Parts: sequence; C-alpha cells; structure tokens
Amino acid sequence: MTKSVAIIGTRGYPSYYGGFETAVRKLAPFLADSGWDVNVYGRAGATNEKDPTRDHRVRTTETFGLESKSLSTLTFGFSSVVHALFKKPDIALVMNVANGFWLPLLKMRGIPSVVNVDGIEWERAKWGRLAKLVFKLGAKFTARFGTILVSDSLEIQRRWRAEFGRDSVFIPYGGEPYHHLDVVEGLTSGGYVLIVARFVPENTVLEFFEAAERIAQDHPVVIVGSSGYGGDLDNAAAALSTGNPNVTWMGHVSDDLKLMSLWQHSGAYFHGHSVGGTNPALVQAMACGAPVIARRTPYNGEVLGSEEFLVLPEPSAIEEAIRDLLADPAKRTRAGLANRERAERYYNWPDVCSAYERSLVEGQNPRAASAGFKSLEESAANSLVGVQKPSAD
Repeated sequence: MTKSVAIIGTRGYPSYYGGFETAVRKLAPFLADSGWDVNVYGRAGATNEKDPTRDHRVRTTETFGLESKSLSTLTFGFSSVVHALFKKPDIALVMNVANGFWLPLLKMRGIPSVVNVDGIEWERAKWGRLAKLVFKLGAKFTARFGTILVSDSLEIQRRWRAEFGRDSVFIPYGGEPYHHLDVVEGLTSGGYVLIVARFVPENTVLEFFEAAERIAQDHPVVIVGSSGYGGDLDNAAAALSTGNPNVTWMGHVSDDLKLMSLWQHSGAYFHGHSVGGTNPALVQAMACGAPVIARRTPYNGEVLGSEEFLVLPEPSAIEEAIRDLLADPAKRTRAGLANRERAERYYNWPDVCSAYERSLVEGQNPRAASAGFKSLEESAANSLVGVQKPSAD
C-alpha cells in the first residue's frame, strides 16, 4: 500500500533558496524511490519546471500567501495546511516552527506530523520584537502539537529538551561530494578568501566585511550572498566591491556547480552563522574540502568536531585566522581533508534521508515513535563522539 506524505513549509520543489529547499531536493526523490507518494507545497515562481534534476514522480502544489519578510512563512504555511486537510496524507513533514500554529489543524484531521524545528529563530537579530514573539509562540505550539520533532544539531536538541520539555530526533543536513571542478574564471585555486551567507547580522557579515577590507590588500576576496530585500549590508557589499578591485561580490549564486567550485578551490572559507544548528552551507563546504574558519559557537564546533578553526566574531580575530591559514599550505590541506572526511562520515545525504523516512514511518505510530527516540539519539551521540562543545560568544 502506497504511503503518502505532504511536505509543508518550503518554497517548493526543486528550489535552491535555502537549507530546507536543499533537503527537499534530496529527500523527495529518495522517498519516491521507497514507494512514497510525495507532494511538496510551494510558492508560484519559486521553482524551475524545466530543472533537469527534477524528479517527475514528486508532485507539487502551489498555494497562496503574502510575499513579505515577516508574513510569507505564516501565510503560505496556512494555505498549504488547509489544502492538506482536504487531501489528508498519511503524514506531514513540516519545516519551520512558524508553522507550529497550524499543527492543531493537522492533529484534529488525524494527520500526524514530523516537524523540523530549524534554529532558534526568536534569537535572530534580523527579526523585530513582534516576529520574535511569533516564532517563540510557534515553537510552543510545535512542542505541544508536533508528533515527532527533528533537530538538526545536538545543541538544538538539548535546548528544546531544556526549554520546552520535548525530545527530538537528531537529523543533520547532508553534504554532497563533488569530483574535481574547474576554477571559476578569474580566480586561482587556493588563492582567495570566500564567504557564502545570507546578509543578516547574526551571520557575522559586517565583521567579515571589515576584515575583508584589510585582507583584500593582499588576497582576493569573494562574497556570495545578499539579504534578498536590499538594505545596509547589501550596500556595504556593493561599496566594498566597487572600491576595491580585489573584492568580488557575486550576489546570490543559484548555479550549484559554480558554488561548489568556489568552495572547492577556496584558500579559506569564512562561516559566520551563529544562531542556527547544523548549517547546510557549512556541511556542503566541508564536503567540498574547503578549509574553514568559523565563528565560535556550539553549533559550528559540533559540526567541525574541533575548536582549532573557531574564532570570536571580531574583525581582527577573523583577519588573523584567515591570514594564518592562507600563509600555511600544509595546514590548509590538512583542514580541507579533515573536513571532507568528516562530512562523508557523519553528514551525508543517504543517511540523512534514511533517518527522515524512519521518522515518517514512526510518526504514524506514536508508540513506535517514542520508542525510537532512544535508538536514534544514541546513534547520533555515537557518531559525534569526541566532538568538543565550545561555549557561545
């Protein structure tokens, strides 16, 4: 008998917007291979119907919502849930705690849910007080009404247990290894500094820009990302690249091969994310063998498995760590190889997708779900033995 799942809370399939969308691009075909009927809810214009990687066994449904920074997730999530109430899939995979408000509707309809809680959204500096309150309330609804919760890092798992009294299944993001790619035109392999980030304060973007202004006196700097809405950080990136021929701002890069090449050939990749759990960009950079300098957080330390390349979010500390790495080819090689091996072992898509499917199966049987937490959590802990937990800033 065919099992059915509705995936709610992303921009659609296949989409390249962020980590949730990357996960769905990997997970939806995996579930179809396993005999699931998969329906991914999304937004008009957010996907490419002619994408050559599209698996046509995966059904898609576009719903309506308000395209705004603060209301899009809530409104598109609501319309997707309403549609799912009529279709009544066997289970719903819901991304983002903002959609926690709609979980009671699924529960009343008898649709169990697996909810990826993402990061600690109510601590992100990009949100105002009202938005932070909405996320915190959404998290409380998620803790109350979600059948199975998914945490993408052990630290996020710990915080949900402490703050909401809910256990969760640890399922990180995966990285995809790539064969040797050509260097992006105009760059030299191992000779440039790279940042890939959405332009929000908690990603340490401004601090990196200050460091990059000095680093660019001696080394090329490549900036990938934007806010998506314009603003001060976009203006700062534009000014930095316009005023310095050694700085290149590429904006958002949707070409996967180009992005993987940038990571693969970087001399140092700076990862400044501070609030989320296991960040997809960090895992993918590691899978590409990038030497990483990361902001000192419990999340980044957990993924890298070492404190050696963690730095405080200060321009001088970022600059010093990057210059030190660029000046030592042996250290760069060692760091890149260690990152690739760690990603292949602990952060790979086959294991990630298998864990999601296991949770979807268990979510349809609450008793099996509660029994499954222990085995999954022990597996997670065993896979990350020896990981040091650096303190936050």
